[in-house]
Amino acid sequence: MSTFRIALANLRFPHSAEASVSLAEQAIADAKLQHANLICFPECFVPGYRALGKQLPPPDPAFLERAWATIAAAAAQANIAVVLGTERIVDNALRISALVIHSDGRIAGFQDKVQLDPSEEATYSPGTGRHLFKSGELIFGIAICHEAWRYPETVRWSAKQGAHIVFHPHFHQAEPGSYQPSTFADPANSFHEKAALCRAAENSCFFATVNYASIGSPTTSAIISPDGTLLRHQPYAKEGLLIADIDITQATGALAARLKSI
Repeated sequence: MSTFRIALANLRFPHSAEASVSLAEQAIADAKLQHANLICFPECFVPGYRALGKQLPPPDPAFLERAWATIAAAAAQANIAVVLGTERIVDNALRISALVIHSDGRIAGFQDKVQLDPSEEATYSPGTGRHLFKSGELIFGIAICHEAWRYPETVRWSAKQGAHIVFHPHFHQAEPGSYQPSTFADPANSFHEKAALCRAAENSCFFATVNYASIGSPTTSAIISPDGTLLRHQPYAKEGLLIADIDITQATGALAARLKSI
């Protein structure tokens, strides 16, 4: 057995861009107290996801650079790796991204969102390419929100390259009249949490999905084992860290490796 402790930051939507940085710093410090090796945040947590009804300032590269530096310093102080849901500007186009920070504060790189939801196309531009990251013994990939739910290949790519786990930062809030679950993957709920179970089982890898804490959200943060069973999940709308020890030897990638080109 080779265990690795992860934390999922199931936090409220920040009330300002500056607050997103403060909340991230506090979550990193809290994860250190719980001896986590890595913490993952929701989609675009810094400065916040640009959804309808959310009041956010225009994209600001200078703010982002300062925010990333501050959070990298917090990661180094806590000796914890970070997968930070964020945004970035590339060639004058705004992208949804995840910044990966090593436990010593060094920047490992970005994974941009490649497959956008149609509702995002007026605000964000798609990135290109997929990347693999490493923290200690843990090898991981990242598939952001819509990508993993609707495009299984975005998760399979990482598993085929040897990832033990794929992190899934997402933003999913309640819509008027939508079903409000109390049980993970409730049959009466939308397909999303069931898809999370499938992404793990069909690739023989762990799958860690992390959402904001909000009333009535159809999804919550959860860690799925490589056999497709639920390891742990956060109670719906409850703000806080979801902590789990994963045995990376269970993540064989066997089923992902068997897929052949059609």
